Amino acid sequence: MMLRNAALHRAVLAADQPAHLPVGVLPRSMPSMRSCLKTQIGLGFQGRPTLLLRAAAEPAAQTAERGLYSKIQDPEPGQIPRPRAGAITGTELETLQKRFKGLQNGSDVRGIAMAGVPHEPVTLTPGAAFFIGHAFAKTLSKKMNKAPRVAVGRDCRMSGPMMEAALQAGLLAGGARQVDSFGLATTPCMFYSIVADGYEGSIMLTASHMPWNANGLKFFTAAGGFEKSDVASMLQMAIEECAAKGVMVGDTSSENAHVLASALAQDPSNVKQVNFLPRYADFLRELIIKGVNSKEHPRKPLTGMKIVVDAGNGAGGFFATEVLAPLGADITGSQFLDPDGSFPNHIPNPEHPSAMAAGAKATTAAGADLGIVFDTDVDRSAIVDRNGREINSNRFIALMSAVILREHPGTTIVTDSVTSNGLADFIAALGGKHLRFKRGYKNVIGKGMELNNQGVETHLMMETSGHGALKENYFLDDGAYLAVKVVIELVRRRLSGQGDIGELLDTLKEPAEAAEYRLRITPTPENPDFKEVGQMVLDRFHNWIQSGGAGPSWSVDPINHEGWRINVAEDEGRRGWLLLRQSLHDPLLVLNVESESSGQVREYTKKVLEFMLQSCTGLAIDVAPLSKK
Repeated sequence: MMLRNAALHRAVLAADQPAHLPVGVLPRSMPSMRSCLKTQIGLGFQGRPTLLLRAAAEPAAQTAERGLYSKIQDPEPGQIPRPRAGAITGTELETLQKRFKGLQNGSDVRGIAMAGVPHEPVTLTPGAAFFIGHAFAKTLSKKMNKAPRVAVGRDCRMSGPMMEAALQAGLLAGGARQVDSFGLATTPCMFYSIVADGYEGSIMLTASHMPWNANGLKFFTAAGGFEKSDVASMLQMAIEECAAKGVMVGDTSSENAHVLASALAQDPSNVKQVNFLPRYADFLRELIIKGVNSKEHPRKPLTGMKIVVDAGNGAGGFFATEVLAPLGADITGSQFLDPDGSFPNHIPNPEHPSAMAAGAKATTAAGADLGIVFDTDVDRSAIVDRNGREINSNRFIALMSAVILREHPGTTIVTDSVTSNGLADFIAALGGKHLRFKRGYKNVIGKGMELNNQGVETHLMMETSGHGALKENYFLDDGAYLAVKVVIELVRRRLSGQGDIGELLDTLKEPAEAAEYRLRITPTPENPDFKEVGQMVLDRFHNWIQSGGAGPSWSVDPINHEGWRINVAEDEGRRGWLLLRQSLHDPLLVLNVESESSGQVREYTKKVLEFMLQSCTGLAIDVAPLSKK
C-alpha cells in the first residue's frame, strides 16, 4: 500500500523503523494496524520519498481479525526494491547499454511497446522514447548550432499516444524550441514537413508492418533519413544522459517519475497540435493534376476511374478519401481505411500474401481499374491490375522501371540482391541499366544517391519489399508517391488508348518456382559471433562452387555485393539462380532460389543441404528448413 500524504513525503525514515503517521492516515476503526505496520522508503512522484507500509508478522489468530488486511505478510529479505540514488554505473550501466542498443534496427529504432504477447517482454518504454527524443534534440542542436523545431507523427498503434507524449517531453528537455504534434501521419509525410515547412527535424513513431504490440521511431533531417551510424551515436547519447540522471529505463518506478517531472517542468505552449496530413494530401493531388494534364477535367482528372485502396487499417486510408476521391475517382469498394492499431483484418504488409490476396479480391469484386495496397506507415505499396493480378516484388519494380525509363531513357535502376533474372532482362530490353546491390532499402537508396553524386544518372532505387525511391522525390521511399506515378500512368494509357497498366508487364519473364529458406545460426562457446560463423559458411560455399562440388552447371555470378549469387544453366536455355547471404541484423543465413523449370528448386536445395552436411560440421547452423518439401 502506498500513501501519498504530504507529511509522509516530507518524512525521511530508515527502513524497518516504526511509522509515525499523521492523524487520519488510517481509519479510526483499525487501531490494531497502527501497532503492526512498518515502513519502507520508496521513490514516488517526481522522485520524492514515499512511505511504503507493510505489516509485521503476527500470530494467525490475530491476522485473521484484520479481514481485508489479513494477507499482508512480511516480505522475504531483498524482495523490496531499494531506492535508486546517484548516477548509474557498473553492472547496472551495462544493463542500461544493452537495453538501448537492443532497440537499434539498422537506421531506425524498434521494440516491443505493449505487453500482451507471451515471451515478448516490453523493450521500448515511454522512458526510452523520452531519452531518445532528448538525444535527437541535442544532436540537431549540435549540428545546426540552434534550438531546433521538430515535428512528431505516429501511426495508429495503441502504444502511440503514450510514446508520443514521452517523446515530446524528451525533445523539449533536450533543447527543442518547439515541438509540433501531427497525430496520425505517414512516414513520407514526416519528411515532407521538412521540405515544405522547414522543420529542422522530424520523427515518425511506427513499427511498419510489425504486429500491434511493437512500435519504433524513424528520424529525418533536411539531409534525409538517419543512417545506421547516426542512430548508434544518438542511442549512446541517450545512454549517457540516462545514466547521469540515475534513471534505469525499463524500471517503471524509476523512469516514470523522471518523465513526468520533466514533462511538468516544460512550457506547454512549446507543443502545438498541427493537422499536417491534409497538406501532404494536397501535394499528392497536385502531382496527379499536373501529371495527367487533363483538358476535359483539369481539376478532376480521375473522373471515370474506379480505384480501390486497401489500407490494412494503417495510416493510408487518407489516400482514398483525401487524394483520389476529390480528383473524381470512384473509390467504392475500398476497404480497411479506418485506422485501427490492432490490425484486425490482415497484416498491413504489401509483401505478405494475405494483404495482396485481400487487395486483389476487393479490386475484382468492385470491378475497379486499379487496386492499391499500403503498409502501415505508407512508405511501401503494391498494385493490383483490373484483372486481379498482384503486382508487388519483382513485378512492381518492373512496372516502375517501365514508367521511369519512358520518362528517363537509359537511366540506371538500383535494386536489392534477390531480384530475378527476368527483371534484369526486362530492364535491359527497355534500354535501362540494372545494378543489383544489397538487401535493405537504405542500402539500395544509398547506392542510388552515390551513383548520382558520381554523375551516373539513377532515377529509380527499389527493393523487392516495396520500398521505392525516386530521384525526383528527394530519394525518399514513399509508397504513396509510387502509387501516384502508377495512377498517372494508368490514366495516360487510358486516354491514349494503350490499355491496362498490367500490359506493361507482358514481356516480363517470371520464374516457374521460387523459394526462400532462413537458417538460424546459434552462437556457441567455440563460435560466439554469429557473423563470423556466417562468413565461414559463405567462404566454404564459394570454395565448394569454384571447385566444382555442385557440378559444371553451377557458376559464381561475376558481380556480388553480399553473399554469393550462383547461376545455374538449365535445359533448353532456361536458367536458375541461388543466393546465399547473411541477414542484415539477425543471426541467420538466408538462401533464395529461383528456377525457370518446374521441380528444380527442390533439386538445388538438396545440393545446398548436401554441402552444409559435408562442409559445415561443427558449426551450429539449423539446416532443417532445407529438408522440408
